Amino acid sequence: KKRKYTHSLSLASSRYSRALKLGFFLSLVRTKCTIVLPESEINPTTMDSNTESKTYKLFSSSGEVEMDDKLGLQQQNSYQPKIDTSSTMYNTTKAENTQYSHSSSPCRGMNMDSNDIDITWQELHQLEDKRRKLLSKGEDPIWRILASWKGTSLSAMVKDPLIWATVAIYVGLRLQARLGGEQPDFAGMFADTNIDILGGFLSFLLVLFVNQTNGRFFEMYQRSKAAAGRVQDVAGFVSMESFPHASANRLVRYMNAAHVSGYVGMGGPYTKSNFFDQINSEHQLLNAREMERIDELNMNSGAAVFKELCTWCEKDVGKLRKANHIDSYEALFLHNKILDFRAAMDGIYDYRDQPTHYFYIHFLCLLSALYLPLFAVDNAYSAGWGANTSLSVELLNGLIVFVQCVFAVGLRLMGQFMVDPYGDDMEDLSVVTYVLGTIEHSKAILSSQTPADVDEAQERNLMKTPKINAVC
Repeated sequence: KKRKYTHSLSLASSRYSRALKLGFFLSLVRTKCTIVLPESEINPTTMDSNTESKTYKLFSSSGEVEMDDKLGLQQQNSYQPKIDTSSTMYNTTKAENTQYSHSSSPCRGMNMDSNDIDITWQELHQLEDKRRKLLSKGEDPIWRILASWKGTSLSAMVKDPLIWATVAIYVGLRLQARLGGEQPDFAGMFADTNIDILGGFLSFLLVLFVNQTNGRFFEMYQRSKAAAGRVQDVAGFVSMESFPHASANRLVRYMNAAHVSGYVGMGGPYTKSNFFDQINSEHQLLNAREMERIDELNMNSGAAVFKELCTWCEKDVGKLRKANHIDSYEALFLHNKILDFRAAMDGIYDYRDQPTHYFYIHFLCLLSALYLPLFAVDNAYSAGWGANTSLSVELLNGLIVFVQCVFAVGLRLMGQFMVDPYGDDMEDLSVVTYVLGTIEHSKAILSSQTPADVDEAQERNLMKTPKINAVC
């Protein structure tokens, strides 16, 4: 009887615990908002003009709401349910396109201005031409490199006020020494101190900062090239004669459209109006029906569009496998390439989402602002005072102060410019070249034709090893 009582008690306790967990789970689900859509609505290209009216059920904490739609989500714009957007799992309201703003972008680089800019398609091409020319200047002789101005460190450092403030402190103290002013009592204290220790710590932190940002820069470059490579891999694989030609063209279109929209969603100077729409009108990546679905998403903010297009590719591959147009190995290969492409683009988003810590950059700026004026004061007092002044010593110490400013400020600016390589600077990555080059290469791969059939006799003759006469 005791065992039966204990068993029944434990069974009731476990049932009560499961009931509590189920109730807690249901309470969480009711706070969320999900939309149940038919599979055909995810890819608008699978629908024809005679598609019957579909019913969408919107489940929320307030109950169940039904919405009728003829094609895609066109009629949904007139329906505005009261939904808490903070708890929405999938937002279907049509978002307005916004202009690129350095200050509003969550993934902006440290070299961006805080003012809104509006770059046109022609200006993007002009900037791209300057970037490509700048890449070849690294092999120029030293006199030509030093004579350059655009895209150099001098054009950035001349705008930094810390350099000119430090030089002004040195010049002001030397003028006071020349005009016969009294030397301050604390001037002798600088001879007993060693400011070089502080400069050593600052140099170490600056080099570490530049090394970190340089690694980030080339890692994002490799991910950009990897994304372009995966698009060409898909184009090369679907160019087989056994692969359905229409499906091959559509897969390559979707992959290229996802490639372009991925850069638009990063919140940089590449927007839907000045980048995606221009390329789409020239290369016909998406048709009007496909754009109806894309327009429901906000391409300028986030990766929703590019992941939507990747999902279309995955669904097309699944349908081809189901129709026995490709075997399981071919389907697996295409799935892996599509997922590798998405992973490469996601990696870029991850890097931009977490730039170098602002605390670290602020600490470098603060340390530089404290060290450089002290360094200028130390060198100004060490150059002599009153009758003990020497012009040659003043010029030499002034040159040392200026070089120290160039070193400290230049390293900091170099690191800040490399934080975000997808901005509007001349030193940023050539996104336009990557995208347009991938589109052209994928088209060339799809249109490739074998010149002739294989001639076994001719191939054997071509592969014969020629005899080499040994000369003693």
